[in-house]
Amino acid sequence: MPASAKKSRLRLDELEHKQISEQEYRQKLKEQELKLLGLQRRLSDSKLNVVVVFEGPDAAGKGGAIKRLVERLDPRLLRVYSIVKPTADEYLHHYLWRFWNKLPAYGQIAIFDRSWYGRVLVERVEGFAAEPEWKRAFREINEFERVLADDRSVLLKFYLHIDKDEQLIRFKRRQADPYKHWKITDEDWRNRRNWDKHCEAAEEMFARTSTDDAPWEVIPSNYKWYARLRIVKIVAERLEKALEK
Repeated sequence: MPASAKKSRLRLDELEHKQISEQEYRQKLKEQELKLLGLQRRLSDSKLNVVVVFEGPDAAGKGGAIKRLVERLDPRLLRVYSIVKPTADEYLHHYLWRFWNKLPAYGQIAIFDRSWYGRVLVERVEGFAAEPEWKRAFREINEFERVLADDRSVLLKFYLHIDKDEQLIRFKRRQADPYKHWKITDEDWRNRRNWDKHCEAAEEMFARTSTDDAPWEVIPSNYKWYARLRIVKIVAERLEKALEK
């Protein structure tokens, strides 16, 4: 029987944002990256694969977290996909269609910087999906992920969250830095105006799509070192557990 979605309601504004020292971060990150590299070698000889999803508000640190997750891994055995708006061809298909051919082969890893959850997040808030479409997407996504889990995919879903004040600080920092100015767009500012709606959509998403096989890991990310280390550690723990079965 498929795992049922958990119904507990997590409140993003109640998250506790933790700090760690630079020394602890660098030492433990190195340890976890080395452990993950060894697990990747074991994964390559198995009939499992790993699917990692990253969601969260703009400037939450998804890109930096992904960089630390993959920087010591064998790039031949993984792919990172940055998901943007669908192409003209993709618009002609069901919204999940464009993700099927990005799923990893056995023994490999696929990482999604944003994902199929756009249907119940930005597409819902910005009106790109009609209400009946995003409401039925909760069931469709649970069924999609159940298919993957039944085929022994290791599913990890991370939502990186920063508070609204921290987002503004990061936006202004990006605007002032010529090497990071490309990271800030008019769309980012528009999304910020709908902050409360985006948080409400995310909280409903956790409640309706966090399952035993594919639970959401909500990562308080005001402090990047803590968030990055926690993510690498969770991936290593989950993968190790799956390989031991």
